[in-house]
Amino acid sequence: MINNWRASHSYPLNLLHMTLRNRSAKVSGNALTAQRTKRLESIHAKLSRQENMHLSQMQDIGGCRCILPGIDAVRKLHAIYATREYSHSNTGFKNYIESPKSDGYRSIHLIYKYFPSGADKECYKDLKIEIQMRSALQHSWATAVEAVGTFTRQALKSNQGERDWLRFFSLVSSDFALLEKSAPVPGVPSDHSELVKEIRSLSVDLRVLPLLQSYNATLEHVGKQKDKKYFLVHLRPDSSRVELVGFRADESKMANDRYTKLEATIPANSRDQVVLVSVESVAALKRAYPNYFLDTTLFVKQVQRIMGVRTR
Repeated sequence: MINNWRASHSYPLNLLHMTLRNRSAKVSGNALTAQRTKRLESIHAKLSRQENMHLSQMQDIGGCRCILPGIDAVRKLHAIYATREYSHSNTGFKNYIESPKSDGYRSIHLIYKYFPSGADKECYKDLKIEIQMRSALQHSWATAVEAVGTFTRQALKSNQGERDWLRFFSLVSSDFALLEKSAPVPGVPSDHSELVKEIRSLSVDLRVLPLLQSYNATLEHVGKQKDKKYFLVHLRPDSSRVELVGFRADESKMANDRYTKLEATIPANSRDQVVLVSVESVAALKRAYPNYFLDTTLFVKQVQRIMGVRTR
């Protein structure tokens, strides 16, 4: 039932992603967009974590995101959505940039209910699609949270795990917010020198730089990836491998079926992750979802800046 419900979001997700791609291109030539359907593991975790949550209430079963070079571009794109007419109804809005979460998460979320353009699409009516907008700096932070969470087996993304790791990420996010001249993360030092001092102390205790710099994964292509729209990504952290299978635009059903079958083969205690995404190319995939390639390069550079480490 869950798999069927998830797959049904593919059609409206494609349409809203297309609009996001067109609108973001007008804001920045370096805008990067991608779409994905939520992993079964994440759906299960959310249903388990929130006692009153129902599958039909989830707003992010289908989601697309836009990563922009800077925060000004993010605000411009958001302004386009706020001022232009759209056939789909906006049912939710969260600005985690102006009001960051205490864990440091920063992004803009818009929730839309799909409105069909014809009678043959009535079956998709009111399905919810989430649109996320964030800067490259904000994206690097979210990527690092997921990568560390994967390796340390902690749900850091859900603000669960070791206190020191959670504190470290909230502090770094506030440093990033200062760089972008936006609202600081609540509960962290307002004085920048104190902020940096605490980040440096935790970085040493947690061995952040050696740990992140040890993350890497070898990409293994399965078949030719040219002219593919969907990519099934299988991350195997224990062997540092990423397996990638591409599907054409007309192979959506096949891609979703393979997605479901592959998820079913992963043991409950495994660190393996599987996700089905849609991007323009493998290169774009690596930029949009670096956490599935264990790539924290940009975040590492920012931590080195905070630590005062010189880089070539």
